[in-house]
Amino acid sequence: MEEQTEAAAPVETPAPVAPTAPDEATMALALRIAEAVIFAADRPVSPQTLGTVLPEGVSATMACAALAETYQGRGVVLTEIGGGYAFRTAADLAPRLTKVVESPRRLPRAAMEALAIIAYHQPCTRGDVEEIRGATLAQTTLESLLELGLVAPRGRREVPGRPTLWGTTPKFLEQFSLKSLADLPRKEELVTGDAPPLPGLNAPIIPEEAEAPEAAAGTEAGTEAEAEAEIEAEAEAQPEAAPEPAPETAEEASQR
Repeated sequence: MEEQTEAAAPVETPAPVAPTAPDEATMALALRIAEAVIFAADRPVSPQTLGTVLPEGVSATMACAALAETYQGRGVVLTEIGGGYAFRTAADLAPRLTKVVESPRRLPRAAMEALAIIAYHQPCTRGDVEEIRGATLAQTTLESLLELGLVAPRGRREVPGRPTLWGTTPKFLEQFSLKSLADLPRKEELVTGDAPPLPGLNAPIIPEEAEAPEAAAGTEAGTEAEAEAEIEAEAEAQPEAAPEPAPETAEEASQR
């Protein structure tokens, strides 16, 4: 007797349910929350952090896209920086802002050159930076970049001496309002002058105590010279005192 097998009926796969768009009230609340969190933060807010406080059904990407559209064309805009979101002043208003907003003190030229070399050639050693610059790199310059959080160690090169490798940090992206290192101007653009300008108002500053040793020495020398000049001027201004009479001798005393 032949066994008859019945063909199994195909299993129907349910069609994926399209996510429902949040209602207007929920979206409005999400925008208010995102705006408040980003405004209150002292550094760019990551999508993961933002997603923990948004209403259910609203992603951080969705909320920030809508928020950026709301701020489009205004004096303050929402930008994506270093994998997070932050408010920044509109770039086209920078010339007017510099008239009323005190510009921060920028890094010295040597530090900016070293920072640029590290950004484009990372990870690289101090010797690499010196070879590209064609000049020695002072330890204080590298330490100032490290203290400002713009560079950080990235391991060691496996060569004799095992020199430290250096690279930029997320704060570097934040200071220059870059979404990622891919947004750095290309070297060809830098040569031809077609590179877009980086925001100047967020340029890194160097603390007062981190001034270059040469500048500090010059200040001290100038102060000493000024003090000596003041002493000499005071001495010249004072009238000369009358000479004191010589002490009377014994012979002169007997003749009186």
